[in-house]
Amino acid sequence: MAKTKTRDRMNNEINAGSMADIAFLLLIFFLVTTTIAEDKGILVKLPPWSDEEPDITKLKERNVFSVLVNAQNQLLVRDEPARIGELRERAKEFIVNPNRRPDLAEGPKNAIISLKNDRGTNYDTYLAVYNELKGAYDELWDELSMQRYGEPYSEEMPFAQRKAIRDEIPMVLSEAEPTNFGEEN
Repeated sequence: MAKTKTRDRMNNEINAGSMADIAFLLLIFFLVTTTIAEDKGILVKLPPWSDEEPDITKLKERNVFSVLVNAQNQLLVRDEPARIGELRERAKEFIVNPNRRPDLAEGPKNAIISLKNDRGTNYDTYLAVYNELKGAYDELWDELSMQRYGEPYSEEMPFAQRKAIRDEIPMVLSEAEPTNFGEEN
């Protein structure tokens, strides 16, 4: 009997063959049940792809409100230094065109806002500039909506009313390819 007791002690091993299966099932379970938070980012509607080069000859310099942001987070708006705080009002004035210059005779439909930044630009500065430019359009849409429909512009408005406002004041915000740090033009 002594021999059988030593054999029993040696055969008391845990079968690890199914451990890999259990670990795999747990991994799949956690992958399926875990939700991953997604960053929404900046919602921008991109224009449709075209193989044709844009006709730059139709573009007049007076119709372009250029905003340049350098690597030191400084703004140059229409070739003049500016602060982020004054950007929204200047953009609104440009879009509305109160002087009715002949090159913008159609009003805001020909107004183009061009945003160009340096690759060294701080992301917070880029977002602040973008928010100010987008805010200029938002305020103009609100003002026009209040004049026409007596309510602020919102996504709850009927589609036809929103489309009429956006057709009158289209958002034309062109973002140029960022330049490298220290690169010219």
